[in-house]
Amino acid sequence: MARRVTFSRNLTLSLSRSCQCYCKYCAFSTHQAHLHAPKEVERILDGAARRNVKELLVLTGEKPEVNPVVARRLADYGHEDFTSYVVWACERALERGLLPHTNLGVLSREDLARLREVTASQGLMLESISDRLMETVHAGSPTKHPQRRLETIRWAGELRIPFTSGILVGIGESEEERIASLEALAAVNAEFGHIQEIILQNFVPHDRYYGRDVGAIADEAARAYWRTGVADGRPDLPLPRWATPVTVEEMKRLVRETRRLMPGVGIQIPPNLADWWDELIGAGATDLGGLSANGDHISPEHPFPSPHQVRRRLQRRGIALTERLCVYPQYIDSGWMAQGVLDAVKLKYWSFIPRRGSGRTEAPFAINGDLVGPAVEKARHGGALDERELTALFAERRPEAVEAIRVAADELRAELAGETVTFVVNRNINISNVCTVGCAFCGFGQGKRSPDAYEHSEEEFVARVEDAVAYGASELCIQSGIHPDWDLEEYLRWLRVAKRVAPEIHLHAYSPMEIAHMQDITGLPLAEIFARLRDAGLGSTPGTAAEVLHDGVRERISPNKLPVARWVEVIEASHAAGLRSTSTVMFGHIEEPWELAEHMRVIRQLQERTGGITEFVPLSFIPFQTLLGRTHGVAEIDRDDNLKHTAVFRLALGRTIRNVQASWVKMGLDAATEALRWGVNDLGGTLMEESISRLAGSQHGTKLDPPQLIDAAHHAGRPAAERTTLYDIRRRWEIGERPVAAAAAPACG
Repeated sequence: MARRVTFSRNLTLSLSRSCQCYCKYCAFSTHQAHLHAPKEVERILDGAARRNVKELLVLTGEKPEVNPVVARRLADYGHEDFTSYVVWACERALERGLLPHTNLGVLSREDLARLREVTASQGLMLESISDRLMETVHAGSPTKHPQRRLETIRWAGELRIPFTSGILVGIGESEEERIASLEALAAVNAEFGHIQEIILQNFVPHDRYYGRDVGAIADEAARAYWRTGVADGRPDLPLPRWATPVTVEEMKRLVRETRRLMPGVGIQIPPNLADWWDELIGAGATDLGGLSANGDHISPEHPFPSPHQVRRRLQRRGIALTERLCVYPQYIDSGWMAQGVLDAVKLKYWSFIPRRGSGRTEAPFAINGDLVGPAVEKARHGGALDERELTALFAERRPEAVEAIRVAADELRAELAGETVTFVVNRNINISNVCTVGCAFCGFGQGKRSPDAYEHSEEEFVARVEDAVAYGASELCIQSGIHPDWDLEEYLRWLRVAKRVAPEIHLHAYSPMEIAHMQDITGLPLAEIFARLRDAGLGSTPGTAAEVLHDGVRERISPNKLPVARWVEVIEASHAAGLRSTSTVMFGHIEEPWELAEHMRVIRQLQERTGGITEFVPLSFIPFQTLLGRTHGVAEIDRDDNLKHTAVFRLALGRTIRNVQASWVKMGLDAATEALRWGVNDLGGTLMEESISRLAGSQHGTKLDPPQLIDAAHHAGRPAAERTTLYDIRRRWEIGERPVAAAAAPACG
């Protein structure tokens, strides 16, 4: 099942409903003169911009200028043909930051090329490959002939236009013809690779809307549905004689066939035409199309659900809903888009551009790949890399260069940490998820009045500590949100309770954000706060809340978070108080290579000043149930890129920090095991419970037992050892040696 489903936040402009076709299933077209005037177009575009939509969906009838009144109006507006007017409308959309997607029907190659200069993507439904439908539902509609439509789709491929197509299901075709239609589209896509998504659209009977504005009907229906959550105005009409009934099982088969024939292509299911759409997601559909803010102009009395309504329904299936642009990510580059359109994407929607090392925003300097080889050699011997060298390493994608990075990182790991793979038996306890900060990357924090907010009682906390002791844990990692009602005494109380229950356990507690909050509410110097925390039982400080130590990034993803200088101040104060810390980075979201370079400069220089950091922990971003992932189009970083970054982090640190950890809860145990070849010497902790990554959408579990971590080390050909928080070794297992008995897993309340 898909872990995320996409949609486009759009608004529909039905520029002209005049049409030369007479399709029997269509309620959109009219054979009267219909054409929005330029002032009306600009009014609609201004409204779209105010509603924060990203896509302008331009729908029209086929060749509206065959109507002489429409042709005269076009001439009056200064346009020689309808395509010219569409180009003008798209230019006005781009000026307002809207990305046009046009669906004008069958077009000439020349018209497709003209539109390519001002559109992010285009589309044309094949509908059906069946010639015999030209005598039934498509009678009198010459441009509905399948070969003419395939010709347009093929021309779009030759012109490298990101394209959407699909089939109509239930207009009289047989099941064999449906599959044949998909096969025809797959053949064209195999040749050009330009079809970004396939729409599987089931037919529903419509009223005829003679003399009525389908746009107004659709807008009214959508506004009512989004406001009330009730869509009871949908017509329930009998099927026409030429139509065929469609079942959910038939649609599921089409989803599976589309995946088989076009495995890399999106599969769109309109969520307003049948209530089974979430079942089709379960069968493999990946997209819900444009949840248009002004409704469905093709089926105006069938309003789309709002993104909020869809998100709630998908959450019951454990699936995230994520915005996309009308152009799919893999096509956002100069090979597929006109430069003017690509510039518009970079200006306003740069976070949707896939991670290809760099290029989503302009670098402050030219990225020079020639620096990579010398930089790798320099870093292998512990030398400090400057921002240009580090940026080049983070941006590198050449396989042979990435392999050189891996080898150097692994050699540096072997020199500093040896062959033993370490882990700690620990338990995470997040006492409360109430938080006032509001980070866009977080799925954990909740407002105080949220129905999902929680706060453990002392009895619940004690039970968790006792479970950890019974499990054999040597560490408790305690962190929470920034709770508006907690004072310093509350933070001290939890440490004292833990030490009362488990005097020997190490308390690794309170992020720099929490400690800065303690200072804010007390006015005490950091030295005094750390002295009180240490007296209450604090053993070390997690170096979390770092994200990316670049104030520009922090402003974009969490403007209420402590700035870089304050984070450094807290960690330095921890070290000055005799409390060691870890250090982290959260990468794989909207940061750029040169911003990661700055993060590593800050961490390395901090360690050179204090020597208090025990380990560096790269944390790859989990996007699925976070605001940043939902609204910025950020996809989960792929395994190869994750591993490459891990190796670069090792090289960036040189000999300053001995231990680099792989976070199995972020990347999965298999990838974490592979990371042992990429500069990693530590697999982190058993955790026992883990809320922050889980609530962001991680599916790699919340607990591992020591035998699983030992097996991972042995699988990598390395001995394993249990360590303490501060890296003292408690016990070892040589390759092939197993624990005498696996620890019993406690019941986590």
